[in-house]
Amino acid sequence: MSEVGIAFPVPLGKMKNKWMDIALDLAAEALEAGEVPVGCVFVYNDEVIARGHNTVNETRNATRHAELNCLDQAAQWCTEKGHKFASVMATVKVWVTVEPCIMCASALHSLRVATITYGCKNDRFGGHTSVLNTALLFPEPSPMIGGLESDRAMQLLKDFYKGTNPNAPHPNVKINTT
Repeated sequence: MSEVGIAFPVPLGKMKNKWMDIALDLAAEALEAGEVPVGCVFVYNDEVIARGHNTVNETRNATRHAELNCLDQAAQWCTEKGHKFASVMATVKVWVTVEPCIMCASALHSLRVATITYGCKNDRFGGHTSVLNTALLFPEPSPMIGGLESDRAMQLLKDFYKGTNPNAPHPNVKINTT
């Protein structure tokens, strides 16, 4: 069963999906670039209109998560194509490798995207079931389904956290002189 209680013939974590495969490739690119490996794809009418990964370290901007980068691209796509952003968002399907954080989940819910499908849980910042169920904050939340390719998504995170983040600030550790 998925995290929203919908039964699937095989465990959701074992299912294959071309959109999640693209998101996982983007997450792998993020890992190579020294970013937390999260990849995201926005699909509108069976077409990718936005794709991205975290760029927090590159931009030194803590809000540059994969989902928000995709939102910027989707807005640009709507402008170029002459579509209304809100109308497009209402039918966009989001595929992201890690459960969206509270900030990103809230943004996606507020835009009322059609669905959000993610890979592994985000035990530190998750905005679906792990830390805070952001759906409870919105009158019409977007459906969220977790567990698709969760093992692959989790392995990318494990690979990242095995190393060190060269862009992380150095902790100020007090030395006990007694």
